Amino acid sequence: MSDRIQQPPASDGIREVSKNLPAVGLVATESNAEWIAAEILRIHSRAHQVIVTAAVDADPQALTFARWLDAEVVDPSGSQPQTDTPRERLRRYARQAGYPGLVYHGEGDGSVSLPASREALNSAETFTIDARIEPVTDPEPTVMVGIPAYNEAGTIGTVVESAREYADTVLVVDDGSTDQTVEVAEAAGATVYEHERNVGYGGALKSIFEQADRNATDHLVVLDADGQHDPSDIPELVERQRESEAEIVIGNRFGESTETEMPLYRRFGLFTVNIMTNLSLGILTPTNRIRDTQSGFRAYSQTAISSLASDSSIGDRMDASTNILYHAHSNGYQIAEVPTTIDYDVEASNNLGPVEHGLTLVGNIIRTVEREHPIMLLSVPGVCFVLAGFVFTYLTMFNYFQSGTFPLGHALASTTFTITGILASFTGIILHSLELYRQ
Repeated sequence: MSDRIQQPPASDGIREVSKNLPAVGLVATESNAEWIAAEILRIHSRAHQVIVTAAVDADPQALTFARWLDAEVVDPSGSQPQTDTPRERLRRYARQAGYPGLVYHGEGDGSVSLPASREALNSAETFTIDARIEPVTDPEPTVMVGIPAYNEAGTIGTVVESAREYADTVLVVDDGSTDQTVEVAEAAGATVYEHERNVGYGGALKSIFEQADRNATDHLVVLDADGQHDPSDIPELVERQRESEAEIVIGNRFGESTETEMPLYRRFGLFTVNIMTNLSLGILTPTNRIRDTQSGFRAYSQTAISSLASDSSIGDRMDASTNILYHAHSNGYQIAEVPTTIDYDVEASNNLGPVEHGLTLVGNIIRTVEREHPIMLLSVPGVCFVLAGFVFTYLTMFNYFQSGTFPLGHALASTTFTITGILASFTGIILHSLELYRQ
């Protein structure tokens, strides 16, 4: 510890210790200074004295804390025999000091249960007993809400205020906004992380994952800044994650109990993208498919947060939502869904048109399938093309022998299908081999 640490002032809230109560014996080491200090303060507040010694002939920082906090310190060196154990040293000191007994806790962690320890000491026939330890209760899991925002000054304040009711922390990642998004978000109570320039939705998500990972967040819920997502659904996503232990929980806009009024063109486009995404993930059965692959309303576990924070393959654009699913699939993560209602009666914040957005997603899916599943994308269609080429070859030869004329159209089709199929098949096999070699 630094020499600049100063002795803390005495607290008026600590009751004066009494020698009519048994003392508590603790053992200082080089690594338990903080625990020693916390136990002394807690035990003193209950009018018991603490006696501290060290495990070795040294003066660790914990002994310095003990002296500052008015605990009684037994120097491990001096006139005591070298064969003394810390327990015997503390016992002898407590008896000589006139305490009615000693509750020995040593250097272990946990907190001494003083009522249970006094009861055990009263019923024992010895001067020293091992401390009874209070049961350790797990702390409540932390929930962070992450909101990527770009020029959302008109809605971000309301979204932050609503989300704060259901989260320990609300983090807004401002993606280079040119309006008052930062000021409004901070005034609403959010922690704001700023990008110097606009890097895209995926880039904002990566910053959210990194900040959540640094804070060791248990549950991260990401929602949009434009007010489409209902923050009151946050507890349902978190609860489903705790119950199912799924690494990712998606707010599903297509569930039976949802009331999302989605434009027909958008519903059709998402239906197509959902099918393509599931097929690219190798999900063929209806029971396992992801019903809403493009929902940005998601909850992430600590495991998913950590791995996504270090994954450089998550794109900066709107296709990041799909890339995250590919990341989850490659890591064997479980994905669950809960029904949620989306309000589309807000000013659109997506600066991509629906057609451009859809083409971006489809292009990303095709590139991913080509990289991850070249056999399915190239070799299987290639074999079908070769078979079609054989069919046209048969028709060409059959027509020639029957009529004596050579069908040029059939011959060209046969050649085209056969060559294309062979090239596609071998390309898929080569890419598949390279992928296996890379792994």
